[in-house]
Formats: sequence, C-alpha cells, structure tokens
Amino acid sequence: MKIDSRSVGDIYILDCSGKITLGEGTMAVRNTIQDILKTGGRKIVLNLANVNYIDSPGVGELVRTYTTVVGQGGQLKLLSLTKKIREILAITRLLTVFQVYDSETATIASFA
Repeated sequence: MKIDSRSVGDIYILDCSGKITLGEGTMAVRNTIQDILKTGGRKIVLNLANVNYIDSPGVGELVRTYTTVVGQGGQLKLLSLTKKIREILAITRLLTVFQVYDSETATIASFA
C-alpha cells in the first residue's frame, strides 16, 4: 500500500495504490489521516483509482476513518472507485454513507 498526499487549496487528496488489507494497508491509511487531522486538515479525498484489492478489515478502516474525520468536524470523500470496490461498498450498503465521485474536479467542487 502506497499513499501519495497532495493538496489543492485546503483539500488533501490522498492517491492510494496497492491493497488496503489488514496490517500495513490499514495502518498506512490510519496514520496518514491522523497526520492530516493533527495539522488541521478537515477536507480529505481518498483517491482509490489504483487500489486493486480491499479486504474486510480494509473496508472497516474506511468506515473508521470516515467516523474519525467527521467526528472532528471534517469531510471525507471517495474518488474513482474501481468496479470491484464499488461492488463491495454497494453490497455493504456503504455507498449510502460515503460521498463518491468519478472526477477530481467534481470532488473538489463538492467542498464549496
């Protein structure tokens, strides 16, 4: 699991690649989000275009991350879900929880 962080104004975009699985993958997401929240970041986008696999703990980490960010007054949005991840989130009914976008431009505009 690799996460490249960049910002557009006060919006943090995390370009994730690899697998979000129990252990290294979930810890990478958790640590990166915690670092952003510590520095005052409250608008976060997880770009999952290059995530090729997510397991149950990975899905749980997305939910935990969402709860943490929202609990601290922030917003977490998902960008560019792969077909497989979209199916998993649909089956678990989490598509109704997360705001999901297909384009970075639309995601950034949604924070306005």
